[in-house]
Amino acid sequence: MKKTKLNGNTILLFITIALFIVLYAGGCIAYGEKGFTHFQTFLNILITNAGLICISCGLTVVMLTAGIDISVGAVVAMDCMLLAVGMQKGIGAVPMILIILLIGVVFGAVQGYLIGYLQIQPFIVTMAGMFFARGMTAVICTDQISITQETNELFYNIANYKIVLPFGGYTNNHDVYVSPYIRVGVVVALVVLIAVFLMLRYTKFGRALYAVGGSEQSAAMMGLNVKFTKLKAYVLCSVLTSIGGICYCLNTMSGSVQQALGYEMDAISSAVIGGTLLTGGVGNVIGTFFGVLINGTISSIVKTNGKLASSWPNILTAALLFLFIVIQSIFAVLREKKKA
Repeated sequence: MKKTKLNGNTILLFITIALFIVLYAGGCIAYGEKGFTHFQTFLNILITNAGLICISCGLTVVMLTAGIDISVGAVVAMDCMLLAVGMQKGIGAVPMILIILLIGVVFGAVQGYLIGYLQIQPFIVTMAGMFFARGMTAVICTDQISITQETNELFYNIANYKIVLPFGGYTNNHDVYVSPYIRVGVVVALVVLIAVFLMLRYTKFGRALYAVGGSEQSAAMMGLNVKFTKLKAYVLCSVLTSIGGICYCLNTMSGSVQQALGYEMDAISSAVIGGTLLTGGVGNVIGTFFGVLINGTISSIVKTNGKLASSWPNILTAALLFLFIVIQSIFAVLREKKKA
């Protein structure tokens, strides 16, 4: 039987999972009387962060190629505004969702071409994409547009549909059994997570992403089309961002210029905390998923406390980000010493 070696990447994943368990257990101990121990509290973290899970998976894909995409938050805002305004004008939910996905393909193809084929720095290209998407959001509409049942009944019903789970419920103070539930966005996010995990693990494209991020020169010598691989990575990231934008809109049911501010940093931090290296070639979406859960748990603990300032989640995330970057650097140095 073949034994699996513990390497730095596996250890990072274990650290991420252990940190989530410790944080969540700490929340249960500290705020058990406030309902933190209820299964629904965990499900609420998934519901709130369904869009972020999709977007973070997309960021993981481009970060594996040693790239970055800081336009994702602005694209989410643009998607939400398009959905809200389009359905307000009488366009159906299904056509609008298809339009959003098409925009994701085009947006990703343009950025991917500039980065892959014209070899412009990813930060510069995606920063331009961020300004463009945020500006287009304001061009579409500067007001906050709410999506109601009158606006579009189908989208409203999807957003409010509860998928009741047959386990994990509790009896409240009125002796009424409360069944836990998830929303449609959570199902979409989990499907995306599984699909990207399988793609990275079992497909040629997935292996090519790791190879390009590890060494572009070596990847080219192996016969891989580095430029086209980067293009496909950014297209996939942008499509996943559009899917995440739809999930985000299902949660907020509105479009606004100020939506998803800093969302790109949440996605990047989730990927890094999950073990994805900024230098490329190392990472997986399972770690990214737990990175999202860690960020969501921190926010949930702060909200449950009720007395802590709303800035604490950002402060704690920054501290964790710094910690994981240091740990990644240590493992990178150890790897180099082993090679030498």
